[in-house]
Amino acid sequence: MTVGSTIYQTIKHDIIFGALKPGEKLKLDMLKKRYDASLSTLRETLNRLASEGFVDAPEQRGFYVHPISVDDLREIANLRVLLECHALDLSLQKGDTEWEGNLVAAHHKLYRMEQERLAGNQTKTEDWKRYDWEFHFAMIAACDSKNLLDLHATIFDKYLRYQMLVLTYRGEVAMREHKAMLDSALSRDAELTKKLLAQHVENGLIHCLEAMDEQELIPQR
Repeated sequence: MTVGSTIYQTIKHDIIFGALKPGEKLKLDMLKKRYDASLSTLRETLNRLASEGFVDAPEQRGFYVHPISVDDLREIANLRVLLECHALDLSLQKGDTEWEGNLVAAHHKLYRMEQERLAGNQTKTEDWKRYDWEFHFAMIAACDSKNLLDLHATIFDKYLRYQMLVLTYRGEVAMREHKAMLDSALSRDAELTKKLLAQHVENGLIHCLEAMDEQELIPQR
């Protein structure tokens, strides 16, 4: 991995996981010290993140972490459903025995982590969200479309940023939703799996919006 790629991944991670706050101005001098990177590398990285929607770059005004809003979150959730359901259709058609094995393994890791959180262990947050991503990715991995997977990954990361703002867990409900999606995917029931996924994302959206409201994170109009 090149220096530029490493800096890109690090800054993107810090935006998603909240080390860099929504709306925060990204001053180049501060970033240079924080990430030990050259100004040219930082500009290239921030422009790349701006093209992906994680950073705003208003003309002649520098760089800012993309702000949050209810409308933005709803749009991201809708796009996630659109992309993930399409990828699911293709993946369930093309998935082989190896795909099934990878999906079962991904769900097992997520299930064990969900059990830990239900038992009161609220550490390993990044591991929990990584296993969540790996499960959802495993369901669509056989879609045989790199462009679709890349688009979905970007939208998933944007959705994850909102989840990390509130840091709450839906508990047994989310765990049951994941198990239901696993079972329907393994039975190759595309329509049911897509329905379950859409409900899963919608329930997560509602939960996130309620938590944002309770924590007064929703910007006032």
